[in-house]
Amino acid sequence: MKKNTVLIIGAGAAGLMAAHLLSKAGKKVTVLEARNRTGGRINTVNNESFFKETELGAEFIHGDLPVTLDLLKEAQLPYRSANAEMWRYKDGRFDENSMVIDDWDMLMQRLDELQEDIPVWDFIERYFPGERYEELHNSVWSYVSGYDTADPRNASTFALRNEWEHEEMEAQHRVQGGYCTMINYLSNSCKSNGGEVFLNAVVKQVNWQPGHVVATLTDNTTYEAAKLIIALPLGVLQAKAGETGAIDFEPSIGAHTTAIQQMGFGAVIKILFAFENAFWLDAPHPNMDKMGYLFSEEEIPTWWTQAPNHSKVLTGWVGGPAAWEKAGKTDIELRDEGLQSLANIFNANTEELKGKLIAYRIMNWTADPFTRGSYAYDKVETPQGREVLSKPLEDTIYFAGEYLYTGTAMGTVEAALSSGKKTAEMIL
Repeated sequence: MKKNTVLIIGAGAAGLMAAHLLSKAGKKVTVLEARNRTGGRINTVNNESFFKETELGAEFIHGDLPVTLDLLKEAQLPYRSANAEMWRYKDGRFDENSMVIDDWDMLMQRLDELQEDIPVWDFIERYFPGERYEELHNSVWSYVSGYDTADPRNASTFALRNEWEHEEMEAQHRVQGGYCTMINYLSNSCKSNGGEVFLNAVVKQVNWQPGHVVATLTDNTTYEAAKLIIALPLGVLQAKAGETGAIDFEPSIGAHTTAIQQMGFGAVIKILFAFENAFWLDAPHPNMDKMGYLFSEEEIPTWWTQAPNHSKVLTGWVGGPAAWEKAGKTDIELRDEGLQSLANIFNANTEELKGKLIAYRIMNWTADPFTRGSYAYDKVETPQGREVLSKPLEDTIYFAGEYLYTGTAMGTVEAALSSGKKTAEMIL
């Protein structure tokens, strides 16, 4: 049994940020990670000839986010622009920079008048009923499920109002070399300051009392510490007893268990396609080389290029209820849905596209047992849950993760890093 000052479960952005800061401050830190790699929902594909610096998980820095950019500066890691035009494909035609939604101003006005929080789908059906607003219904559903990866039937209207009111089309960035360069920096920093990071370490049980924690792995190895940080994805914390990755707390953590179920956790599937040539540039549209993001009504509705960089890679994205419905599909089934979606959009032959496909990777985060979804979103009862989870249990068990973040960059790496930083500061 190894004794530590702080034990951290989960080597994603939140857990490693906490490990980096605590070990730098002289604490004896051990990180236990269930996967065979660090990074959690960050997973850069960088060692394959077809995919270079391509992200299976988190990909963008959405704006000039302080914690992320400060960390990149500290680690001397450069980043590059990911600014590109947003296009829409509908009714057989491409619209450049056509993201205007009919009745959006009226929607925002009604949102401002709302006094009591309700799920956003209840709000839409109550205040914008009937066929007259069908376009608005479709737009809100696809935006909430696509961008927020949330179920509109559960997502908080107040939280979405806050998000939409503070939405600025800020600069988008990608980390040069991929987000895993940042993860490697945090992990190496922890180790160089005397900390340890163990992979394939699946925690099944935590026995605790004030000031003392014992974590038992599935192979019955045990680790002992004065304090514990749980930096697991919310989907794993919400897993039922006995499911892969679920942790049994002894004694139970009562109010915190209830709070975990009050949080919303989305669903997503991400598809990477590498083609022998950038066939989409041949589409009969003069500015196709400017297209960065493409939104459609296909089975795999959202696609993006590596613009402004030139690349033969296309990334597909499906989130929310549609991703939950597809969670049980095989990689080949998802590949074929992706190819069919692209064939429909670009008026191409599916078999021809399949012939041009030289490599593909499917990341079904929703079916992944150590993630079980995408990232957090607020339900109506989430603020109460977040308040409980933001406070440590008996100054012994702490929680860290993007789901605890309260700023405007919800569901991002910035949110995870901020939470890890805040938790480390509480302990210090």
